[in-house]
This record gives sequence, C-alpha cells and structure tokens, in this order.
Amino acid sequence: MKVGVNLINFGPGVNPEYLKRWVQLSENLGYHLIMTSDHIAPTPDVQSRYPAPLYEPISLLGWLAGTTTEIEIGTTVMIVPYRNVLEIARACANIDQLSGGRFILGVGIGWAQQEFQALGVPFKSRGAMTNEYLEALKLLWTQDVASYQGRFVSFENVHTEPRPARSPHPPIWVGGPSDAAMRRTVLYGDAWHPIRIRMDWFRDTGIPRLKEIAEEMGRPMPDLCPRIRLRLTDSPLPDGQRIAGEGSLDQVHRDLAELEGLGCAYVLLDTYCDDPEAIRYGEASWTMLATMAEKVLDLGNRTVR
Repeated sequence: MKVGVNLINFGPGVNPEYLKRWVQLSENLGYHLIMTSDHIAPTPDVQSRYPAPLYEPISLLGWLAGTTTEIEIGTTVMIVPYRNVLEIARACANIDQLSGGRFILGVGIGWAQQEFQALGVPFKSRGAMTNEYLEALKLLWTQDVASYQGRFVSFENVHTEPRPARSPHPPIWVGGPSDAAMRRTVLYGDAWHPIRIRMDWFRDTGIPRLKEIAEEMGRPMPDLCPRIRLRLTDSPLPDGQRIAGEGSLDQVHRDLAELEGLGCAYVLLDTYCDDPEAIRYGEASWTMLATMAEKVLDLGNRTVR
C-alpha cells in the first residue's frame, strides 16, 4: 500500500515557500504521493471553509512537476465541471509529461453552489456533466485526433499531442460516497477515492456496495484509495466517536493496517482539521507526518509496520 500526503493549498500563512517546504518534506520522508485540492472562484461559501490565499491546482501541479523527482502528484479532487474538458485534458497531459508520468487525476462533482454560479456552470447538472466530461477525457488522452458529441460538450478533430506519458492514461480517482459516485467510479474511474471515512462504514457498507455495483455493471472492481484525516492525540479516542486516522498513534496504526488488509492501493493522509488558523504555521502537520514516517510506515517497502 502506498501512502500519500494532502498538500494544504489555502489559508493563512500559505505562500510559495510554505508549499515548497511541505513538498520537500513529504518527498524526503519517502511518501509516495502528494495531492492538492481545487477551487478557482472562492465565493463566500468556499471562503468560509477554505480561506484565501488559495493556490489553483493545475498551475500548482505544473510547478510540482519540476520541483519533485519521484513522488507522484495529483488532485484531491479536481471539480470537473469548472473547466472545459479540452482544457482539463491538455493541462493534465502536460503535467503528466513534465513529471515523467507521475500524475493522478482525482475528480469530483463539487458542492459550492455559489461558485458554480460565479463560473456560469449549472449546479444541478454537475453530475451528468462530470460523467460526460470523463468519457470525453479518455478519448482525448488515448487518441491522436479526437471527436466527441454530447449534451454538454462537443468537439471534432481535435489534435491531442502531447498525450499523457503514462499509458493508457493517468489514473482517474473518483471521489464521493454516494451510489452515483460509485457508479461513476465503476464506469469511468480506476479507483474510488472517498474522503474522511469511518472505518466500519468503509468496511461494512462502502466496499460491499462498490463491489455490488461493479458486478451489476459487469465491470472490474476499482482500486480503493481513500483519503483519511490524520490527527494524532496523546491518548486514545473512543472508537465510536472517531473517523479513520484520528486518535493515538496505536489507533492510527491499526487503521492503516486494516486499510492495507482491505486491499487499499493508496491512502492519502490529510492533516487539515477544519481550523484555518491551525495551518498558519505548518510545523504541527509536518511533525505528525514525520512521526508517521518514523514510527508507523515502512515507506521504502510500502507497507505498514
């Protein structure tokens, strides 16, 4: 199982030097992946949860492609309807080329209705738009000249090179816990990327439902690549009151071991605890990541100790 880090790209204190330190630490500690989130028009509903400054992920990942050497880079998650699919395909293919095939595209349909309005994108159509865009995206990533006719996007004879370096295309991780998100994963994705999971729900409800949907559709079971909150506490938390990744070092160790036992291909660690002021200085997050690397993870062998 590979273990990655969520790069916090917003909030007080975040600047290029802050981002650079975070990325260098993650790569030097041996983490396999670093991903970052997406908003491009922070309206009040976004600003209240993800305050400025906010660094847009495509440009940030283009910079990461040149400032990293081995760690994979990606989005958790890109809000697909915010951009034209031709832009998504071109920008992400370029990032994959510039990074030597290290790009992963995590996708979602979005939640911020005011931001959709600011961008002139129909909020109620976001799920259908995402499905269509993902179908078109795969054509743009796998054909030298691509054409597509759909309800939300149409194009003809678009030349696509440079195509992504990774064959047949960069992995697509689909976020969301709903049945619609699971169907989207099975139809268009390579992995399911639920966020902030409870372990019992993931094990007893989420995974069985994903398997059921895959069987109904006659498709292979996608990989499992959850993002979990990382919040280490001095003493154990009641198991019924915590989500995966919260609690004592021993509790988090057990969570990761269980996720590996469930067959997860990746787990992304997210140190953001919904307090923007807490990320003004990155030391607390960096200390937790270093502790995990030293005491829980055998990153060289990609296993949990």
